[in-house]
Amino acid sequence: MRKKHPNKDIESAICYAESKGWRVVERSGHAWGSLVCPQNSADCRCGQFCQMSVWSTPRSTGNHAKQLVQKVDGCIYDENGELKKDDSNE
Repeated sequence: MRKKHPNKDIESAICYAESKGWRVVERSGHAWGSLVCPQNSADCRCGQFCQMSVWSTPRSTGNHAKQLVQKVDGCIYDENGELKKDDSNE
């Protein structure tokens, strides 16, 4: 069981990421931890694997929480490890 982030907005974003299959790697220091995509595929984001640092005390907690959610939503894989369907072609 991981420790909870002290900020409720960021904790909520972390829980959202976990619901999509992402895992949390706890760290110490400036970064509270990292969110890591379960696929970690070179195909996603031009080889920049889906991962993002979760800061302990970001300047704007609301913006940081939004960035975490955007990173999760920007992954090309869904929570089942399947490629997301491109809705723009329908």
